[in-house]
Amino acid sequence: MGMQTKRILIVDDDVAFTRMVKLNLEQHGGYEVREENSAANALAAAHVFKPDIFLLDIIMPGMDGTELASRIRGDRILARTPVVFLTATITPDEARARNLENDGMYFLTKPVQLQDLLKVIEDHTCLPPEAAGPKA
Repeated sequence: MGMQTKRILIVDDDVAFTRMVKLNLEQHGGYEVREENSAANALAAAHVFKPDIFLLDIIMPGMDGTELASRIRGDRILARTPVVFLTATITPDEARARNLENDGMYFLTKPVQLQDLLKVIEDHTCLPPEAAGPKA
C-alpha cells in the first residue's frame, strides 16, 4: 500500500518561518504544504485546500491562533482536523495549564526540530476520525 500525501496548512505571520517549514516537509517527502500568513484568510484557505492537519502560530496580528483554532473547532467541515500550535511564546507547561492539549490541540515550541514536527504530524494524522477532535 502506497503512502498517501498528507496535506498541511501552516498559519503563521512569519513568512520566512512558514517557507522554511514548507521546504523542509516537502523535501522530506509525503507532504503537501500550503502557507497562509494571515489568520483571517486561513478558514477560507482550509476549505479550498482541505488539510489533514493545521500548524498554527499563537501570536499573530488581528486574529490569534487560539481564536483561529476555536473557529476551526466550530466549523462543521474542519472541526475534526487536528490542530498543532507552533510557538515560542508559551512553554509546554503553560499549554497544559491552559488545557490546549486537552481540547484535542497539541503544542510544539519554536524553534521546532524537524523530527519532532514529523512525529507530531504522523501521530495526529493517523488517528481514527473520532479521536482526531471533538464531535461537531
